[in-house]
Amino acid sequence: MTEETQPAPASAEAASRFTRAFETVARLREEIGRAVVGQDVVVEETLTALLAGGHILIEGVPGLGKTLLVLALSRAFGGSFARIQFTPDLMPTDVTGHAVFDQKSQGFRIRRGPAFAHLVLADEVNRAPAKTQAALLEVMQENQITIEGQSFPVPQPFLVVATQNPIEMEGTYPLPEAQLDRFLLKVHIGYPAAAEEVALVKAVTAGRVGQALDVSAVRQVASTELVSWLQSAAAAVLVDDRITDYAVRIVRATRSFPGLRNGAGPRGAIALVRAARAMALLRGRDFVVPDDVRRVALPVLIHRVIVSPELEIEGQRADKIVPALLEKVEAPRL
Repeated sequence: MTEETQPAPASAEAASRFTRAFETVARLREEIGRAVVGQDVVVEETLTALLAGGHILIEGVPGLGKTLLVLALSRAFGGSFARIQFTPDLMPTDVTGHAVFDQKSQGFRIRRGPAFAHLVLADEVNRAPAKTQAALLEVMQENQITIEGQSFPVPQPFLVVATQNPIEMEGTYPLPEAQLDRFLLKVHIGYPAAAEEVALVKAVTAGRVGQALDVSAVRQVASTELVSWLQSAAAAVLVDDRITDYAVRIVRATRSFPGLRNGAGPRGAIALVRAARAMALLRGRDFVVPDDVRRVALPVLIHRVIVSPELEIEGQRADKIVPALLEKVEAPRL
């Protein structure tokens, strides 16, 4: 490598900026851990989505701490929080808001819906009909809500955490594959380890009546403005051309890999790079390495590929096929 092609060393200002960003993210993770016992992987992936400016779909049985996770995160940076329980009779206006007639002013005023929050928990999103799902997904895509011809921006940062129950499919409206692509990540939240479950039960039952979600131990260590700044810091993480090429090769491999009927589109490669930058920041680096791409590949791609019918009958799922695909795609040597 010649002197002309060597990357310029980071300035002291840039290094200080990155150090501040990493320390803030570490504090956010630590504060969430005061309320959420275990589930370290899900916490990391939720922070990845937040830093990358994306949204996350969490699949898991009830009672594993999904609401607690979002509550703790909102408290840690002072963001507003809204929980929407999706049901078959939920209307789009119940999500976005609507215009109401004001008797005093003899005019219409806008009543904003729960989607006007920094963190929106869409609980059991597959319980609502398609038109209500589409209303939320439109907000996720456009970062604004149109009511009676007026457009209103949602507050920034804006993160939707949607949940699905994988064991109860009766009376549900599965999200179409084209709409699943709106989520940056899809993750599975599993049962905690035995030691973590013991600690969880002790924490919830110690001297308390009922089972209200307690996030009182979580301190605010950031602000909404600071989280928006963290997102810009994640966007500035260096991505070598070989890393971009690696992400594209992985996505292109999904389109011809045995066992997959449909692969991911170009948005999958974009999501890989965005999530990998956020993962690098979470791990204390201002540049992306191949391991960052591999780490986020499963949650980025699992909902963007479709398993062939013959393998689906045999019980094969995307969470088994995608790791096998990664083994076949050669990573760059940086």
